Amino acid sequence: MRLDDYRMSDNVSDQRGQSFGGGGFGGGGGIFGLLFGLVLSRFGIGGVVVLGLLYFLFAGGGMLGTGGGTGVAPHQATGGKTAQQACTVDAESRFSCQVLASTEDTWSQIFQERGQRYTPASFTFYGGRGKSGCGAAQSAMGPFYCPTDNSIYLDTSFYSELRSRFGAAGDFAQAYVIAHEVGHHIQYLTGALERASSLQARASTAEANRVQVGVELQADCYAGVWAARNRNRLEPGDVEEGMRAAEAIGDDTLQRQSQGRVVPESFTHGTSAQRMAALRKGLETGDPAACQNLG
Repeated sequence: MRLDDYRMSDNVSDQRGQSFGGGGFGGGGGIFGLLFGLVLSRFGIGGVVVLGLLYFLFAGGGMLGTGGGTGVAPHQATGGKTAQQACTVDAESRFSCQVLASTEDTWSQIFQERGQRYTPASFTFYGGRGKSGCGAAQSAMGPFYCPTDNSIYLDTSFYSELRSRFGAAGDFAQAYVIAHEVGHHIQYLTGALERASSLQARASTAEANRVQVGVELQADCYAGVWAARNRNRLEPGDVEEGMRAAEAIGDDTLQRQSQGRVVPESFTHGTSAQRMAALRKGLETGDPAACQNLG
């Protein structure tokens, strides 16, 4: 994907090189206090268990409707780095910041077309272990979006895992990761996450998982919408890279690899075929309205 000449986002923080204590969920200023029921959405990597019906306290208690929302302000990276310095740590950081900037511009345009204002997500790099508004961040969790602080968390070592473990090499596969998490931010802004959590709160485990599958497939489709709106920057093979990544992280594929059998009622992100189809729908239409009812 040709983003070498693209700007880098300013909405970036950096926790790499900082020391964080051990583990559970504790950050976020009492994040279990109010039961808004939003699921912490992760990219869907084998060995990562989606934490079911976790309850998160929204910053300020704000409830968002279509196109609304308080969001968070751009900020300087922590640990003494500016956002610019965080983005230029290495080539993968630079590319991540350029992808993020591209999603900001694309979704700002889409929201503007609908007479709405887009508030970008924040983006935080961390290495090995970090801290989010939803609690501890660890590399084994994979990339994730935290609705409490409207931030995406990424350890760039995950890109190596995409290449070596999942056979999904290429810069567009990396871009898909970020665009998917931005898709969850779109769901936050439009109220889709809130609606999904409300359904999950009164559903059986199997039904709650089905709702979560719909959430994840919609985020895949939104990633495709972003790519479609930037088709002039795609290179030969990019779409195939995205499809390989989507196929590699389907629940059925990951379960077959990890436990030798498939348990459909436990799916939380969708099958390989579903994830590929959702990404393809976004790519073919370029229309967020096409990303409904995919579960």
